Amino acid sequence: MNQSGPSPVSETPAPEVAVHQLDQATHDGGNGCIDVLSPPPGTDPEDCLHVALHVHGAASVRRGGASTVLAPGDLLIGTTPHPAGLLQDSECRMLRFRVPCFYLGVRHDDVRRAGGLLARGNEGIGSLASQFLRTLAAQARAHRARPGNHLARSVSDIVAILVTELLDRENPEHPTGAAELLSRIRAHIEENLADPDLSPESIARSQHISVRYLHKLFQQDGTTVGQWVRRRRLDACRRELERPSRRQSSVSAVAHRWGFVSHSHFSRAFREAFGVSPREWQAYATRTEGHNPAS
Repeated sequence: MNQSGPSPVSETPAPEVAVHQLDQATHDGGNGCIDVLSPPPGTDPEDCLHVALHVHGAASVRRGGASTVLAPGDLLIGTTPHPAGLLQDSECRMLRFRVPCFYLGVRHDDVRRAGGLLARGNEGIGSLASQFLRTLAAQARAHRARPGNHLARSVSDIVAILVTELLDRENPEHPTGAAELLSRIRAHIEENLADPDLSPESIARSQHISVRYLHKLFQQDGTTVGQWVRRRRLDACRRELERPSRRQSSVSAVAHRWGFVSHSHFSRAFREAFGVSPREWQAYATRTEGHNPAS
């Protein structure tokens, strides 16, 4: 329930602070900003999603004419470092994370729509994300580059899940039952991504719905079943190509492992999604492993 905002507060943004790579981040007691991953070559370095984690102090956010008081652990999603409508007092402390949109697997339109959304830190995926991010910030200094990179990928995954859930709640075309069904369908897809026989027909059967209704659910979400499955498979392949333990795997083996039956189709789809070929991405990940890619 919305409440009146804390007082006294101001709309003056917090002072600019140093930005760190995840493996170099500090938990210094201030409004630290952590760069979760470096943008890959050829992408806009400003094309990022910002997540602000409220730690303590008085803060509220205005949206749609109403003011909502923030509690410690709450998360604000933004497309700029300082979320619109955020009011905070001089004692307010927030941890700020910046995630390149490239890694999220979320459509650009959805990223823009996510700006200004609030996730409560004591419920649902917001609780998991809040605890994970706070622990990550506290431990960041102790991690060397390789663990830091692994943690960074986990951060991008959990932020993507959080954004998807928040947008589902905001979508007036999705009644509660339909949103829950869509979440179950996505979970089924994730569990069966590696199955080359995964199809709209098999997905619909698993949920005891018609193929027509399945397509309608995804159309209301601005995509198609095929596009969603393909993007999730591409994201899985991209992550696997980054892993040091998979560096000896051929690109075709990775593609096959995640349900792609045609190597040429996979290569074209990967380049279309990420702007580089699978081999180029694997080489980039090899070069950046073990040191700060932005240095």
